[in-house]
Amino acid sequence: MTPKEDTPGGEQSRGALRGAVRGTSLEERITGALVGAAVGDALGGPVEGHSPDQILERHGGRVHGVVGPWHGEDWRTARPIAPYHKGDGHVTDDTLMTHALVRVYARVRDHLDAYAIADHLVPDLMTNPRWIPELEAEALPLHRIFLAEKWLVARLHYGHVDPREAGTGNIVNCGAAMYMAPVGLVNAANPAAAYAEALDIAGAHQSSYGREAAGVLAAGVAAACAPGATPDSVVTACLSLAKDGTRDAIEKVCDVARRHTGFESALGPLRKAVAPYDTVGPDYRSPSLGARRPSRLHAIEELPVALGMLTVARGDFRQAVLGAVNYGRDCDSIATMAGALAGALGSPVPEDWAKTVAEASRLDLWEPGRTLAEATREIFERDVRRRRAHERAFAGMGEPGCSD
Repeated sequence: MTPKEDTPGGEQSRGALRGAVRGTSLEERITGALVGAAVGDALGGPVEGHSPDQILERHGGRVHGVVGPWHGEDWRTARPIAPYHKGDGHVTDDTLMTHALVRVYARVRDHLDAYAIADHLVPDLMTNPRWIPELEAEALPLHRIFLAEKWLVARLHYGHVDPREAGTGNIVNCGAAMYMAPVGLVNAANPAAAYAEALDIAGAHQSSYGREAAGVLAAGVAAACAPGATPDSVVTACLSLAKDGTRDAIEKVCDVARRHTGFESALGPLRKAVAPYDTVGPDYRSPSLGARRPSRLHAIEELPVALGMLTVARGDFRQAVLGAVNYGRDCDSIATMAGALAGALGSPVPEDWAKTVAEASRLDLWEPGRTLAEATREIFERDVRRRRAHERAFAGMGEPGCSD
């Protein structure tokens, strides 16, 4: 698809991006976060599953932008990635799921819960064909997402499980956290509300520390939207809400991250810091026997490392995402989270990266931001009316009204 003036990569979209990632308005924060998440996803996809040393050897140095598939022209048949065209600016399921959640908000026009996932997200995955960049074809999103995400369909559509409990039994991974940025954006500048809403939503998909990570990522994105937010204030907000192993992992990783000013020196130390909490083990392609099982002592790897890279980069989008990408392992999801956080902080998404990803993926990366901003304004107005009604009811019981 050749970009037109009002399509990805065209003059209108480039202009929107220039404003979106450099300003501090609601729409600018939202667009920066969503474009940033998609760009991080696309950059991390081709090197996912490999170590920093393997990435260094394969590319003759660190990755500094969009690169091609790990196996080159053999991407259609080379295992374990086949048949997905990871690379060349193609987004992965992280972005497909994020955009799907934006569509649910656009439809419901209010806060979401686990039932909204059953009633709206699952049918969207099952019944609406869309362009899938990695398949280079139009298909149902259900045919692209992995088994941990197909769990949503199996449990909610076929199993008729209570949506609030459907995540129990799924492998515990970053599957829910990777697309929770919209929850943080809808609750911009209110981390506690974002955390609570994301935990409710993620109950349909995940349990244990996978569900916890979804709540904390949403809280981090919400905190990043606050006026004057910094990487340190984002981490502080996350630590104030995170529980158990997730909290410990974030604290340890970010303590280490503060000692570094560039991602190259941080790659090994961040992995060493998160390793005691990560159940997958040292070989990402061959998980340990205890991998991805529920636990109060463990955490997913992706969220603490994303926050760590944001800290190392001092909030700079380019450095946070490149650090996440060159970390390897599940780096498309790490870079998705780091990109959302840095974008919400207002750090500019490189225009050439965004343009390349939009054109290669044949997606308008800016439209979800506009859509979610519009829905978010409506939701906020609903919240204000509900709060005022509560204040009146409370005052009607003889209690003093709101002091301001």
